[in-house]
Amino acid sequence: MSLTVLSIAFPFAPVGPCGVGGAEKILGELDAALVAEGHRSVVVACAGSLVAGELFAAPMPERALISDSDRRWHRWRFQAAIDRALAKHNVDLVHMHGMDFDQHVLPPDIPVLVTLHVPIQWYSPEVWATYAGRVQFQCVSDSQRRTCPKLLGEVPVVENGVPLPNIRLEREREDFALALGRICPEKNVHEALEAGTLAGTRVLVGGHVFPYREHGEYFHDRVQPLLNGEVGHRFLGPVETERRQRLLARAKCLLHSTIAPETSSLVAMEALAVGTPVIAYRSGALPDIIEDGVTGFLVDNVEQMADAIKRADQIRPEDCRAAAEKRFSRERMVHDYFNLYEAMVRREQVAMYA
Repeated sequence: MSLTVLSIAFPFAPVGPCGVGGAEKILGELDAALVAEGHRSVVVACAGSLVAGELFAAPMPERALISDSDRRWHRWRFQAAIDRALAKHNVDLVHMHGMDFDQHVLPPDIPVLVTLHVPIQWYSPEVWATYAGRVQFQCVSDSQRRTCPKLLGEVPVVENGVPLPNIRLEREREDFALALGRICPEKNVHEALEAGTLAGTRVLVGGHVFPYREHGEYFHDRVQPLLNGEVGHRFLGPVETERRQRLLARAKCLLHSTIAPETSSLVAMEALAVGTPVIAYRSGALPDIIEDGVTGFLVDNVEQMADAIKRADQIRPEDCRAAAEKRFSRERMVHDYFNLYEAMVRREQVAMYA
């Protein structure tokens, strides 16, 4: 079955090699896989996105979105990009990746898949009753599905996956830890920096500060004061895919100090794929991804994280890689999504001719 899939991104985060959020990375992997398999991939995302298929771009905010009028204007421009894509292509399925999926207008006769990339409690409670039965919701982990409202029924789960690079696991590590992700209060990266200081280990931080006032204030007030200094912590800014893999492969460990109820963790999976242990707080799905004492350490505070940094060399790289190969491959994820796409399209076709 040849498909035309319209993927709709979160309006304010670019898709491509420098994509920071998990939703943008998964969209990018599926876009590339669709094209590679001979399907048509159509993507609506903000300007600056790089995709394998055809991009319909909307403007990226040039300043912090501090007012409702700012947000309405950008959402209107994003809807216009969606409308252009639908006018040009005969779309078989729409795949929505943003938590603002309820803000967009779509034709009622095209099946819609909504991947729930963020914690269930972050969505407006009204969307479940409004959209149950109208769209197909899908979770990215079993732990996330357990928090879904009962009215959604048996929501399918497609676990995230990452590339498994061909890499020599027995190489020597350098004496730095890495922290990667969005720079915002719930990602709590300042505690990774504090742990690195206690352990006497330099921490390199890669990530994007999105144009929200609270994100900028967090970076200025909590992150910047901890950079440089005696230990030499550094902020790298957004890190594209190949550089991220190189950094992960060189680092002694990945620090994941998030306090958000994580639905998944692509960066943890990427670290395991190159044999790098993960030291993380017990947030959301992270205990399901990291086997404590085998592929990393699960900790509860800055002091425990600092102690785990000192013990990172106790984790065997081959155990990390084996876990990634067994559970977190990109190929498995793509296969599962394509099966879901085809099932939804066939179901719609049966309904049309019933």
